[in-house]
Amino acid sequence: MQSGASKRGGGRKARHAQRAAKPQVDPCPPGQIGGAYKPLKPDELDLIYDTALRLLETLGMGEVPDRLADDLIRAGAVPGKQDRLCFPRAMIEATLKQAAKSFVFHGRDENRSIHVGDERVYFGTGGAAVQTLDIDSGQYRPSTLTDLHDFTRLQDTLENVSWFTRCCVATDVPDTFDLDVNTAYALLRNTTKPVATSFTVAESVAPIVEMLDIAAGGPGEFAKRPFLKAHISPVISPLRYGEDAVDVVYACVEHNIPMSCITAAQAGATAPATLAGFLAQSLAETLASLVMVNAIKPGFPMIFSNWPLVIDLRTGAFAGGSGETAVLNAASAQIINWLGLPSGVASSMTDAKAIDAQYGMEKGTTSLAAALAGGNLIYESSGMTASLLGASFEGFVLDNEMHSHTYRALRGIEVSEENLGFDAICNSVLGEGHFLGSTHTYQAMERDYFYPSLADRDEPRTWQEGGARDAWSVAKDRAREILETHQPNYLTPEQDAEIRKRFRILT
Repeated sequence: MQSGASKRGGGRKARHAQRAAKPQVDPCPPGQIGGAYKPLKPDELDLIYDTALRLLETLGMGEVPDRLADDLIRAGAVPGKQDRLCFPRAMIEATLKQAAKSFVFHGRDENRSIHVGDERVYFGTGGAAVQTLDIDSGQYRPSTLTDLHDFTRLQDTLENVSWFTRCCVATDVPDTFDLDVNTAYALLRNTTKPVATSFTVAESVAPIVEMLDIAAGGPGEFAKRPFLKAHISPVISPLRYGEDAVDVVYACVEHNIPMSCITAAQAGATAPATLAGFLAQSLAETLASLVMVNAIKPGFPMIFSNWPLVIDLRTGAFAGGSGETAVLNAASAQIINWLGLPSGVASSMTDAKAIDAQYGMEKGTTSLAAALAGGNLIYESSGMTASLLGASFEGFVLDNEMHSHTYRALRGIEVSEENLGFDAICNSVLGEGHFLGSTHTYQAMERDYFYPSLADRDEPRTWQEGGARDAWSVAKDRAREILETHQPNYLTPEQDAEIRKRFRILT
């Protein structure tokens, strides 16, 4: 018995060592190709698209700012009822032809840049959480500027967060200009990935571009290779423009800041409760953003960010982790890819407050559906909790591992003569009777399988002997370790000093 126990222990130790070793080939890198899941049939795509164009041609858009009205009329818009502007079908179709179909979303480190378009899938962040799930107390509290810095440097180490949008609002910075400036500074200091932010007002854009120029190497350098994009919601559902956001669009175009123009209607509230009607209106509204951007500057890079949001019609509560959210965002990705545009959808928006079974179920279901449908940029997919009101450090590291499993599913199965393993099967059947230790198996281990570092695959006795820890506890330790050890400063002392000279930096 002693000898057998020793042998089993040695085997387990070897397995643990192999699990800890970094694979020679990443079996599931970001940028896998989606598009296999198509919730809409071809005729249904045609009907939704046709309805969206009818809405824009018949109802058009209301509350159009004067400057934008002039540009839209020059591009082919015509006056409609109640001071609305209508967009003829030919105008929409001309816009689709000239719109940007793909672009490079640069990182300050070029090795971290991503190509947005086709059906490549990337997970990233979004959101404007006003609460942080405190890593020590396990309770929610108002988000702070320190939290934003911590979230930014935490995700800097997570390979499956392909770009970082500020995930929380620093509620301890009441002045809107200071908030915009210090948010941008947190991104510059703590990561070289592609980043994104929001501008409260258009007047914030030019000064922040000065800061981006400092980080890029001098005046005008940021515009040559923009590594920050703007999140803007220029359309207010149903079917009208928002003047302040439109002003931000003009400022971003002037300074060559790519943008995600986000439509975030709510089913049964600001859009129809029927899923098909919701998709038609939401598509029309995001097309109105596309028409606007291309009327200002044809071909300007814009992420077509059609984010269907669902509420619980019994209570009015947000239902970001619902099955309806999963299918709507997947359908939205399908429609946008069908149009040939860079797609942005929102998924993995759990309504759970704790890192629990609800959290895992809702995130896994909604994010996998969006990825399988081929959403190019999947927003809100990392770290967000509590129906987008909260952000979690533990959630970031757990979601990063979840994304690896999703990418592995997207990668699919490579069928080749070598992978079919005819000779390996023959050798095993006629030889030792198993595949353990064969060259064919070792090659597959490195090439075909992802080995999680957080998920527990031990048998129950081993798990209990190790403290019977749940995923939240394991992720908490990992997040703490990263925050204690990863202290980047991607600004040179000279750049940091120049930024602090020109701006009121609060950290």
